[in-house]
Parts: sequence; structure tokens; C-alpha cells
Amino acid sequence: MIRSLLFVPADAERFVARAHERGADAVILDLEDGVTSARKDLAREGLAAAAAQVGRAGALVFVRVNSTPERLAADLGAACAAGATVALLPKATPTRVVQAAALLDALGTPLRLLPVVEDAAGVLEARAVAAASPRVFGLLCGGEDLSTDLGGRPTPEVLRLPKLLVHYAARAARVRSFGLLRSIADYRDLEAIRAAATEARMHGFDGASCVHPAVVPLLNEAFAPDAAELERARRLLATYDAAVAVGQGACVFDGEMVDAPVATRARRLLEEAPHSGASVLR
Repeated sequence: MIRSLLFVPADAERFVARAHERGADAVILDLEDGVTSARKDLAREGLAAAAAQVGRAGALVFVRVNSTPERLAADLGAACAAGATVALLPKATPTRVVQAAALLDALGTPLRLLPVVEDAAGVLEARAVAAASPRVFGLLCGGEDLSTDLGGRPTPEVLRLPKLLVHYAARAARVRSFGLLRSIADYRDLEAIRAAATEARMHGFDGASCVHPAVVPLLNEAFAPDAAELERARRLLATYDAAVAVGQGACVFDGEMVDAPVATRARRLLEEAPHSGASVLR
């Protein structure tokens, strides 16, 4: 499971040094907005060392590249050389995904893409973005850039609908979906973040990104089933499978009707829960 994705500026040595201690399932080394223009080349040059550092405890290494033509190819090449597993592609459009995938094809790398939808056009094209290349691993919606493009403020009310639309696009394309139905920039209200993570999981999001290590354990807890959920799923499936074995299409479990869709949710919960992030990428 990839429940938590922690952003770390690739050129911030003190953050990079401790990122492996934070417990995140994936660490996103940022070459884009988290790095000033004057330091972008330096951050790229140090990417391999940063990737080795943040991945020391087993976290997957993601890299957020720059989407500008003059930097995209070099950033993707550096991400491949650093051994990253996924590249986040900002300001995603179907055309940009195709371009990035072609660059990766030329490099002969298995690197996957996580397009980040960050404007109104991207929201409306999100399904095409998700389907633009087999390299697309999932979708993420960037609330700060999106609200700026909308001319609005990144409140939960403003972000809820577009983030859900991107989530629906990801699910329609059968790729992963990451996010909270709020901005991740305000990391101080931990109770609100905990509630938002619980809500996001209820909607079917796989996990979410964060910009502060204090948020990581909240995401890890919210996006993973607990022991009681897993045990209930096992008992539900045992009851349902026994009913199917005697020719029944539905049964009653804990006072609720269980039919095929309910059983599918329980089976999926049990199948995915033990898996590591690396296995999800295969």
C-alpha cells in the first residue's frame, strides 16, 4: 500500500537527511516548486545521492520533475539514473504525458508516471490524462495551483468537486488515486487532516501526499485497514462463499445483505492490505 507520500525539496540537505526516518511509504524528491530557479540544476545533480538517502529505510523514491521543455528531459533522465520508481509530472495534460512517456521510452527505463492535475483544463481532461500512456501509475490533483488557476481560494469547498472529478477519472482508467479533499499546504490542523484522510479513504483514495512529516502517521493510519476491518472482511467472505456454494446469490452478515459487490470490496481489502508499495508498482 502507498498511503503516504512525503514531499522533500531535493536540494534541502537537512530534510533529505532525515526523510528516511519519517515512516512515509514514498518520499517525493521535489525538483519543481520546492526548488528555486537558481538551484534547480544543483538539485538535479545531487538527485542520485538524495535518492539513496531517502530510500534507506525502504520508502519508494518518487521525483517531481519540471514540466518545462528545457528541463523535462534532463529531470527525467536524472530520475532514472537515481533509481526512482515514479516521476510526478506537474501541469499534466494528455500531450505532456505522451511527451514524457516518449522520453522515457527512449531511455529504455521502467519509470512510471504520476501526472499532477493543476488547472481547470486538466480537471476536464483528467480521464484522457490517465489514459494517455501505460506508464501512468495514478493521478494526483494539486490544490494550490488549481485554485490559483480558478481565481479562487484553496478551501475544502472549492477543491472538493475538482478533486473528486480527478479521482473518478483515475478510477475509470483503473489507476491509483491520491489526495485529500482539501489543500495540503496547511499542515498545522492535524485533526482536520485526520478527518480529511478518513473521508478520502471512504471515497476510495489510495493515499495522499503531505509536506510535513507530522502528517505522515495520520495518513498511514487513515489509509490502512485495521485488524478489526480485516477480520470482519474474512468472516464476511466466509459467510458469502458458503452461501454461494449452496446456490445463493446473497446472504445476511451482521444484519446486512451481502451480495457480489459487497464481497468484492471485502476481497479487495484482504488482497491489497498485505502488499508493499513496490508490489503495487509491478
